[in-house]
Amino acid sequence: MKAGIIGLGLIGGSMAIDLKRKGFASEVLGVEAEPVNAAAAEKIGLVDKVVSFGECLEQCDLVVLAVPVGAAVRMLPQVLDGFRAIEERYGSCTKVVIDVCSTKEHLARSVKYHPGRRNYVATHPMAGTEYSGPWAAMPGLFDGHACIICDSEESSPKAVRLVEEMYAALNMRAIYMNSSNHDVHTAYVSHISHVTSFALALTVLDKERDEKHIFDLASGGFSSTVRLAKSSPDMWTPILSQNRDNVLQVMDTYIEKMNAFRKAIADGDEDAVRSLIEDANRIRRIIR
Repeated sequence: MKAGIIGLGLIGGSMAIDLKRKGFASEVLGVEAEPVNAAAAEKIGLVDKVVSFGECLEQCDLVVLAVPVGAAVRMLPQVLDGFRAIEERYGSCTKVVIDVCSTKEHLARSVKYHPGRRNYVATHPMAGTEYSGPWAAMPGLFDGHACIICDSEESSPKAVRLVEEMYAALNMRAIYMNSSNHDVHTAYVSHISHVTSFALALTVLDKERDEKHIFDLASGGFSSTVRLAKSSPDMWTPILSQNRDNVLQVMDTYIEKMNAFRKAIADGDEDAVRSLIEDANRIRRIIR
């Protein structure tokens, strides 16, 4: 099995490491538009070789789109076009392409009527850190986490089986849902967390202009809450744009809860504050 990773950042680079380390791929080729990142990926051994987009499609059995979702929407039809050209030349093409993006509906629409749609499997490995670039890649990033596989009925069974085997090799458990439900769920469990972290970082940075020692007082609780604010704007801008409706709905609910806390605190109503906190503590049943 020869795998090609298009985009050698945190997710693509970490996947390249483990596909080779776990023995799923005998060779991993990389495609990277940024020359500095391409050189770094080869130097630190993330991939066996950096190649062109066309060479990746020609040589690889499995292609992973690990680029920001805005770029993925443009590139996915190009990958499937490349597969079709190979099929026309050789009579068949069993190559498979997956994406690892955080939103799915725009991607699904971009290839809904493409004749090569069944060669594509939509996936979202629910793993990551706030860091980016090839230097952030690490072994074991996906270990024990969930991977969402979307719209599997629109992909060929053989392609889905290959992708299931790949994620099993990465020690991930598969969850199946459609693209629409995926985008709703990720708005709640991922996207709002980043928005609130960005907002908290901006709030504290505004205060820091006046009080230079504020970060000297920051504890582990602050660091864990705001760490997502270090996430890449190149990745998160298109995510929030493409999942706008779902994110706005979650933000409205979040603002409603914030206003409830604000009112209780402003009124000096300790019973109301306690009740809100106790209600929030129910999350302990889900997250330990």
